[in-house]
Amino acid sequence: MRLIINGNEQTFAGPVTVAVLLSSLGFDSSKVAVECNLAIVPRSAYAETFLAEGDRLEIVHFIGGGSLENSPSNMAENKEDLLEIAGRRFRSRLIVGTGKYRDFTETARAIAASGAEIVTVAVRRVNLSDTSRPMLVDHVDPRRYTYIPNTAGCFTAEEAVRTLRLAREMGNWDLVKLEVLGDHKTLYPDMIETLRAAEQLVVDGFKVMVYCNDDVICARRLEEMGCVAIMPLAAPIGSGLGIRNQMNIRLIVEQIHVPVIVDAGVGTASDATVAMELGCDGVLMNSAIAEAKDSVRMAQAMKKAVDAGRLAYLAGRMPRKLYADPSSPLAGLI
Repeated sequence: MRLIINGNEQTFAGPVTVAVLLSSLGFDSSKVAVECNLAIVPRSAYAETFLAEGDRLEIVHFIGGGSLENSPSNMAENKEDLLEIAGRRFRSRLIVGTGKYRDFTETARAIAASGAEIVTVAVRRVNLSDTSRPMLVDHVDPRRYTYIPNTAGCFTAEEAVRTLRLAREMGNWDLVKLEVLGDHKTLYPDMIETLRAAEQLVVDGFKVMVYCNDDVICARRLEEMGCVAIMPLAAPIGSGLGIRNQMNIRLIVEQIHVPVIVDAGVGTASDATVAMELGCDGVLMNSAIAEAKDSVRMAQAMKKAVDAGRLAYLAGRMPRKLYADPSSPLAGLI
């Protein structure tokens, strides 16, 4: 029996079920999701779903790119200054990506050093030529961290929706990050496609955190649509340029009622602090940590930077003045 798996033709002695196929390929069915002829196969139906000649399958898993109710962050007390997204509470306001690291060991060490409780993960095809290769879930435990599947690399609404439907099948993840890109050079979001995808995902029951331009009008439209977090870019993805337009970020913070999380463009600790001092609820970053010479130390720096920026925002900075104002009283001067 001929099957097309992840774009490659393979032959099997049929008939076979999805469960038998995964076992023969050497995959743990709890760590992958399967699509057959563009329809997702529920994990509960693997053993009963027989495959036919010419079926086209996609087998995907999470890469560096759980049970949310059991996350330690959900047991935090209300009196703490917590980040709340779609009713789920987190102590850390730093969200980190899982891509670009040298290996999974470094990924795990850097994430632990960052103190992050939320990590974003991409959805990609499994490696059929080497099924023994380690997976992200073997190093970054989804029982310890909240996985946020994202749509990195998607350029249409249809691609993004399809990707997140597959991601949900891998573990009932409904809190997701949507990004629909407009071009390969800038990786700026295509807001027309983003709005289309967000509308469909909300209807499908997803809780959508959405990457967008630093445009307050688009941000309001996404919130009205039902997105649970707005994630305006600071600068192009992976650029490390820091926040290019502080005024627009501040306007979004003032007018949006769901969490505002700066996403993309952070390069160093001071960039993260500025984002938090503007009143953002959190910062998401990947390259700034993963591409540092010492990723673990940079992760520690980012943790402290986010905390410092949040404290400064809550404290309320002194007013800016044109001229000097002495800090020591003049009365009693010798």
